[in-house]
Amino acid sequence: MRGDHNHHNHAGHNHGAHGHAHSPASYDGAFAFGIGLNVCFVLVELGVGLSINSLALIADAGHNATDVLGLLLAWGATALGRLQPKGRFTFGFGQATILASLVNALLILVAAGVIGWEAIHRFANPSPPNGILVMVVAAIGVAINLGTAWLFSRGRKTDINIEGAFLHMLWDGLVSLSVILAGAAILLTGQAWIDPAISLVVVAVMVAGTWHLLVASSNLSLGASPAGIDLAAVKAWLASRPGVASVHDLHVWPLSTTQAALSAHLVMPKGHPGDLALATFAHELDEKYGLSHVTLQVELGDGANCSESSHGQ
Repeated sequence: MRGDHNHHNHAGHNHGAHGHAHSPASYDGAFAFGIGLNVCFVLVELGVGLSINSLALIADAGHNATDVLGLLLAWGATALGRLQPKGRFTFGFGQATILASLVNALLILVAAGVIGWEAIHRFANPSPPNGILVMVVAAIGVAINLGTAWLFSRGRKTDINIEGAFLHMLWDGLVSLSVILAGAAILLTGQAWIDPAISLVVVAVMVAGTWHLLVASSNLSLGASPAGIDLAAVKAWLASRPGVASVHDLHVWPLSTTQAALSAHLVMPKGHPGDLALATFAHELDEKYGLSHVTLQVELGDGANCSESSHGQ
């Protein structure tokens, strides 16, 4: 190539793939509060379960312990994402948030599978009605889980790592609510099949509601561009810049669950526009599309020596 020039922009803003994202740091308090509250609840639930010999409460305490693990994963990933690039990790450690969201999605689906298996088993072996004490403990679980989920509701649409924490708490709140509803229905009707039936409905909701998180985190882990970025619009915007004849080798990939990078070749036959112009392009890409790391390469020729078909868009 002749006349090549690289321009790198490391924007200091933390813009998400779907617009302007909130800083992950703003959730430190939510993570600390949620983890502390859930650890206390697990210990109380386990203690009550052991004291009254309730296998249901003991099992639910184990299930709620996965919430703590999920929150720890998400929080640890956001902390890693704030670290500066080091050694071979030239982009930093932001992709830990992608791995955390994928693991959280898998944890939720495993929990749904366990609940579903137990529900099928209870159809064949109906259990006695849930006691009032079990329902009271479940009610506390509803308040804790849904309250913690609410702390993360603000960021779930712009950060799938936060969405993983949100869904963990939401579904467990729903599971605890199902315990209350099933217990009340069985006490009123004496029909033990109501308990596993409600559990299977909860499982279906959990799987359906978590599928998006699984697909989105899997795609990002494979380097797919974030779903909220319109690649055609980005390419059209670059092609419409003054002096740009065409755009090729356009690549967009995730740096974390809230940040993405772009590299592209701009064919500009009339000459290099200057560093200020390229810096402006990079800044506007950040503002418009949430692309926080932009690398633009200027080509003075027609770009025919870089086959678009062999290098992507």
